[in-house]
Amino acid sequence: MDVLSFESFRSGFMSFMLSGVLFAQAFADPPPFPVAGPDLHLGVATCSGSTCHGAAEPFKDSPVLQNEFITWQREDRHAKAYDTLRTEESGRIARNLGIAEAHNAEICLDCHADNVAVDKRGKRFQLSDGVGCESCHGGAQRYLGLHVSGQASHQDNLNQGMYPTEKPVERARLCLSCHFGTNQKFVTHRIMGAGHPRMGFELDTFTAIAPAHFRVDTDYQERKGAWSDAQIWAIGQTIIVQEYLAQLSRPERLNTGLFPELVFFDCHACHHPMDDKRWAARASVPLEPGSIRLNDSSLLMLREIAQVVDPALAKQWKLDVTALHKASSRGTDAIIAAARQLQSTNSALTAKLGGFTFSQKTAWTLIQNIVGEGMSGEYLDYGAAEQSLMAIDSLVNMLKQAGAVDLSESSELSVQLDSLYKALEKENTYRPSQYIDGLKNLKSVLSRKRA
Repeated sequence: MDVLSFESFRSGFMSFMLSGVLFAQAFADPPPFPVAGPDLHLGVATCSGSTCHGAAEPFKDSPVLQNEFITWQREDRHAKAYDTLRTEESGRIARNLGIAEAHNAEICLDCHADNVAVDKRGKRFQLSDGVGCESCHGGAQRYLGLHVSGQASHQDNLNQGMYPTEKPVERARLCLSCHFGTNQKFVTHRIMGAGHPRMGFELDTFTAIAPAHFRVDTDYQERKGAWSDAQIWAIGQTIIVQEYLAQLSRPERLNTGLFPELVFFDCHACHHPMDDKRWAARASVPLEPGSIRLNDSSLLMLREIAQVVDPALAKQWKLDVTALHKASSRGTDAIIAAARQLQSTNSALTAKLGGFTFSQKTAWTLIQNIVGEGMSGEYLDYGAAEQSLMAIDSLVNMLKQAGAVDLSESSELSVQLDSLYKALEKENTYRPSQYIDGLKNLKSVLSRKRA
């Protein structure tokens, strides 16, 4: 992923504290993903009427914008996901995989379209709509009539099969089902080797750049609740690690021949010019020169979250992550055992988050810690630098919503954040030293902001 400018990543989410009850509810038994639900998918056309979600402009005095379809169609890359499969680049990837046509291959359609079973496709359904309304909100067969009536509560819609995308946990799981994979569809190194772009994901940032086709106002909060950027970021990191470790614990992902499934490892450990000597020791990773590091970018972020939530648990987290890195050089059984141990610690951290409040003080502490770790060389890998910057962005945006910092386009803080995004703009030309210098400049600005 090419990282865009700082300003393009933000949207106006309001900051609210997540209670332990809401968090516990969020981690309840998940509903089936929309593609696996029992309902017919009726097609984007059923949502796009001018008096439904296809208005040219937002309705005045309406709790719902009503122009969601237009926003999706004009601004959201998901609307073009199927079209991407017909490009020359996709054709090349398909040929490398031994596929005749990308736009007819299940391995591609599973993420580039609403690829539900044929018997779940309504009369107006079209695969060519790409990742449309029902890809995320669920088949509309049962909830559409109730939804259109204007008499249903949001819970009524959920009871009739609508997927709860407003819940960060469920949203993260759904997004990651394509941006990382599941037991049924997994983004393997084979797909990457055929030419598919590297996958990256962070829940708060990717929600912001989707772009949002909703407005978090008082009505929204009453119907669906609300979470601060910091909470969405923390929850997202928990789910990313949960899914990563779940797949890393599956023997079939590791027993793939001479090498394990390489998608679990840092891409740039191998993919760089031979005259670009990138390997460098990291204090928290006990590996020999030439070793290929696991992609631990989100593990690093959860280490920082654990440090503010429960320092004792953070110590255990560090031990378990170190054990996982050591296991990566010992073989399949060792990796699986270490991954499962870390899963247990991740579950304990998830439970601790249930009663934790992300205050302004917490946000400042996290930013300071992340910047400090980056300056010390913990984010030398591109993926780690990427995750750390998106984390800083989410935390700073929470402070902006609270009125604690100025994030106007010309503000000193925005300028420094934008320079960091530019340092990560092209992953093939990324230089850790440039990112570290940017973090030093950011630290200087942040010190003055807190003074």
